Amino acid sequence: MGHDYALILAGGRGTRFWPRSRRAQAKQVLKIFGERSLIQATVDRLSPLIPSERLWVLTNEHLRDEIVRQLPSIPRRQILAEPVQRNTAPAIGLAAHILHSIDRDAVMGVFPSDHVIANSRRYLQFARAGFRAAAEGKIVVLGIIPRWAETGYGYIEFPRGTRSGSLQPALVSSFREKPDARTASKYLAAKRFYWNAGMFFWRVDILLDALRRHLPKTATLLASLPRFSSRRFSAKLAEVFPRSENISIDYAVLERANNVVGFACDDIGWNDVGSWNAVYELVTRDRDGNAARSAVVSNDSSGNYVDAGNKLVALLGAHNLIVVDTPDALLIADRSRAQQVGDIVKLLEQNRRDDLL
Repeated sequence: MGHDYALILAGGRGTRFWPRSRRAQAKQVLKIFGERSLIQATVDRLSPLIPSERLWVLTNEHLRDEIVRQLPSIPRRQILAEPVQRNTAPAIGLAAHILHSIDRDAVMGVFPSDHVIANSRRYLQFARAGFRAAAEGKIVVLGIIPRWAETGYGYIEFPRGTRSGSLQPALVSSFREKPDARTASKYLAAKRFYWNAGMFFWRVDILLDALRRHLPKTATLLASLPRFSSRRFSAKLAEVFPRSENISIDYAVLERANNVVGFACDDIGWNDVGSWNAVYELVTRDRDGNAARSAVVSNDSSGNYVDAGNKLVALLGAHNLIVVDTPDALLIADRSRAQQVGDIVKLLEQNRRDDLL
């Protein structure tokens, strides 16, 4: 337990949550549910397991100051900004290098900053089991029991007969990329394919060895960094990190390693809150299926999600819409196309509307 550390990944922009999510106020620092932001809720959830002095956050330069403000219990030096975004393999490798220089027996759990887990008590049972298995030298993943035939997630395949909810790890048979609808339906029916939620556990020396074997260029760059306590660390990081490969930890290590085990979690109330429609599905709705975070009057309207601050929104003959209003931008979208909101951000980038990013 004294060698267990948590790394919270908080570098994403959350473009599908535009216009609320911006570079300096991205999804993970927003109060989408209740009075705590998603990253604050993540820290709250992990607090029975990992004390703040062993909790690290990796984010970007746009968000670091806000995250420092929101997480006063975590030492400032443990909230790091990547010089540039280089996907999860270099990011996690960087954290592993730092932790190994501090504690050579460190065991690291990796956690997204912007997910919702309704059953924290059950989730922590799996997290504790993950740390135990990782301490024994395994690379560990958590699989989420699928609730529908989702095409937007990667899948973890477990052997036939793997029991959902078991706290004993099972060998992972394979990782499967995002499937088409027909394949996703087969996965759901087979009952041995689980959603890959991006939560991992490993001893840092095991991970660093895997990076040296499977991602030698990035591993060599990270190995050139001085100890974290060195005055030269920040300058050297700015020099070498941009030269790292832009690749996920799944492609770089997990799909190539042969010592990967996993837990086939039962229902822990997990949701990656990947779009405004996911928020709609999680919040309370009226008898017409309308959900709102602001004042609404409606007539012959159903299935809408409204977030307009202190402004009254009147709905007339409106169905299955997302309405999100901010001081400088208004989003009106078909709820079935919520995953495409990020395309609006790409258009704004092309039009050089940095003021709206």
